[in-house]
Amino acid sequence: MSLTDAGRAPAGPVLGVIGWSGSGKTTLLEYMVGRLAAEGRRVNVIKHSHHDIVLEPPHKDSARLRLAGAGEVMIASPYRFAIQHELRGAPEPSLEEHLARLAPADLTLVEGYKWAAIPKLEVFRPDLGRTPMYPDDAHVAAVAANVAAPDGLARDLAWLDLDRPDTVLRWLRRWLDTAAGARIVQK
Repeated sequence: MSLTDAGRAPAGPVLGVIGWSGSGKTTLLEYMVGRLAAEGRRVNVIKHSHHDIVLEPPHKDSARLRLAGAGEVMIASPYRFAIQHELRGAPEPSLEEHLARLAPADLTLVEGYKWAAIPKLEVFRPDLGRTPMYPDDAHVAAVAANVAAPDGLARDLAWLDLDRPDTVLRWLRRWLDTAAGARIVQK
């Protein structure tokens, strides 16, 4: 599946991590990224936000140049670099376009983009008072929850113990080793 205008698909598998606000997505992601990175795996993360993103104070040179009208500003140091791209009224780039900008990795985890046609891990806490997403999303491959699996799950779905993140990490390692985990799901 070609994911960009240039026809470049992301290198490596992509897994969405979805769930309602407050469910523990970021905490679980932090655990999984830390462990996988410690194993020597290269992991990319895309974090979607519905809010404006401010990466530097307005008085800094890079912010001043961006506010002056630069389309992109790269901030570079011996430790990291960041590119800020101003949309200036253009549509928000698609997940596929964002994936194409990333360097190759053993895994790209995507927090957000609930609607994307990619394999997903749902983080579910019933005590938040929100309904689970997995019954209405065939792309959810696993659910990490702090409750036991409901009786009679209608489809093949891994049910993982959110309170034991090591079990989620074991599932993720197995998922990475499968051919199905290495491809974007087609719409």
